[in-house]
Amino acid sequence: MTASPARWFRTYRASPEAAALRLVCFPHAGGAPTTYRSWAGILPRDIELLAACYPGRQDRIGEPFATSVHAMADEISDALRALADVPLALFGHSMGAVVAHEVALRLQEYGVSPVRIFLSGSEAPHLRERSESQPEDDAAFLAELRQLGHSSLAAVEDPLLLELILPSIRSDYRLSAAYQPSADSPKHRAPLVAYTGADDANCTTKDVAAWSGYTSAAFETRVFPGDHFFLQDQERQLLAHISGHLQSDLRLRRVLDAGRRTRN
Repeated sequence: MTASPARWFRTYRASPEAAALRLVCFPHAGGAPTTYRSWAGILPRDIELLAACYPGRQDRIGEPFATSVHAMADEISDALRALADVPLALFGHSMGAVVAHEVALRLQEYGVSPVRIFLSGSEAPHLRERSESQPEDDAAFLAELRQLGHSSLAAVEDPLLLELILPSIRSDYRLSAAYQPSADSPKHRAPLVAYTGADDANCTTKDVAAWSGYTSAAFETRVFPGDHFFLQDQERQLLAHISGHLQSDLRLRRVLDAGRRTRN
């Protein structure tokens, strides 16, 4: 059975006219689609913004958590097929980057190649260290996350809120730590852009540059000021870079489509 797009994606701004492109965003571990809500007022009007909602949070809080990145990518890519009537681009941060990577590979198998894939705050898959351990003590676990500047912790001084969101954060960190890429995955046909923060000790420029081996198309890295969650303070600068690429991609697609129509 095809997965429902409405179950997996939240639309923070539908294009007032027919969308020229859909940008689909994937949150970090413990993150929610609201991470990307503010992007809606910054992106060009012809780009429709969708954000993935993982099981076990927000309006899906009653659902079981995902069992693996691969299982989640299977369902998400299935749901995205119904939204591929216009070009798709993918963005993922931290754990969301590997989710975007796996989703794009599955879309490619379906014959749907994103116009571009943006991967942020994540080392290339073959560099990830597999580990399922995390501090049992909540205080120690939260201390580790705060060192990263974890954006989901802004309101967790309230014990009731902490009790509500901590299980999803722990579940996602287990998924991320246990993730292993498939050994025989093909390369992306889409161009890749990899981002990191200059002060992110856990994801260096060298770590993101290693994504270059995962595409047969163009590859680019960009380093922004900030730590692992640089995209909060550098939001406008990041979106200007993303939008520039997407508008260029759309112009190229229009030229190619016009050429095909002329030949036919």
